[in-house]
Amino acid sequence: MTIVGFWGLGWVLASKAEVMAQTRAEAATVAALAPICVAKFEAQPDVATKLAELKKASTWERGTLIEKGGWAMTPGTNSTNSAVANACAEKLGKAT
Repeated sequence: MTIVGFWGLGWVLASKAEVMAQTRAEAATVAALAPICVAKFEAQPDVATKLAELKKASTWERGTLIEKGGWAMTPGTNSTNSAVANACAEKLGKAT
């Protein structure tokens, strides 16, 4: 029964469940904060210039530019989240 439970029914150990929950929580955080980052970026007065600079940068540099600009700052802290910065840069890169 145990073999069938783990192999066929999708049972997992507590440690695996913790990893899965952490992964989902991080993904939800990024999904919630990336639109805030985009809104902060778009609210600046020279948005067209900054967007042109962002699009000129390589895809590897875009997240770093967002972090340095402070738009990926996690609310209530003084730190940036690189996953949020990368998601923000991706969304902005797709903007026309």
